[in-house]
Amino acid sequence: MADGESLFGEEHVRRYRETGGEVGQIWREGATVLLLTTTGRKSGKPRTTPLIYAQDGDRYVIVASKGGAPEHPGWYRNLEKTPGVELQVGARLLPARARTASGEERERLWRKANQVWPHYDEYAQKTEREIPVVVLEPA
Repeated sequence: MADGESLFGEEHVRRYRETGGEVGQIWREGATVLLLTTTGRKSGKPRTTPLIYAQDGDRYVIVASKGGAPEHPGWYRNLEKTPGVELQVGARLLPARARTASGEERERLWRKANQVWPHYDEYAQKTEREIPVVVLEPA
């Protein structure tokens, strides 16, 4: 397995930051990964999560799948409360605003995200909730 493919969680964040994304931006099955830093909804502290992304013009698209778990991931609940986030995409750090896509936009971006990580459709089969598709717009 290539160096970046085995990364997960805090170790993924650490290696990504150390190498400016050279290790960790390309992940399993060629999926592209960014680092999302949200503000903890209870702690108020920064929380960084490595997430697969698709690009839509100059915007980034992430999916709150949590592998098909019944509840939304913590990072999604954080950005619902505080939509101002920071992204690291490769070596670039940028502030962004997060919003949840709906309707036709959500369907189009869901398909785009599935081109990057085909497992999202599988995750959707495992859960009753509609998995949020989040648009990150550079601020």
